[in-house]
Amino acid sequence: MAQKDGGTEQGRVKTDDNLGTKAMSGGPTAGGGVVVEVREKKGPLRAAIPTMPFPLAVICLFLNTFIPGLGTFISAFTVLCGARSELISERGVCCVFWLNVAAALIQILTAVIMVGWIMSIFWGMDMVILAISDGCRDQGIPQDV
Repeated sequence: MAQKDGGTEQGRVKTDDNLGTKAMSGGPTAGGGVVVEVREKKGPLRAAIPTMPFPLAVICLFLNTFIPGLGTFISAFTVLCGARSELISERGVCCVFWLNVAAALIQILTAVIMVGWIMSIFWGMDMVILAISDGCRDQGIPQDV
């Protein structure tokens, strides 16, 4: 799928240090003007993670680290209190609330075999990352993460 000597390579995204943007290899860059944006596709459970204020996200991470699922369960109630989520526009507040409760239950039930505990920590880290990116967006700081 890639041509080595021809100079083009299809299907790969790389960061060009001179431009500071993500560009498709083989496509025109700064002079020609093709820029490719890469977005992570999230499943319904991950897309339901609410965007909370930073201090609350850190508390949920702390709780998820020591009591798997508790921070996720608390974050479910932030949806009812107005926290934003990617899925609210598609599925509504109640569905997003129940998806977060389901994620918390999965974390609690599978914590015995360590899967839930690890999932719970990653969930808390995602909450903090969302809080940081939302804070940057509110302050007008560009996000290159």
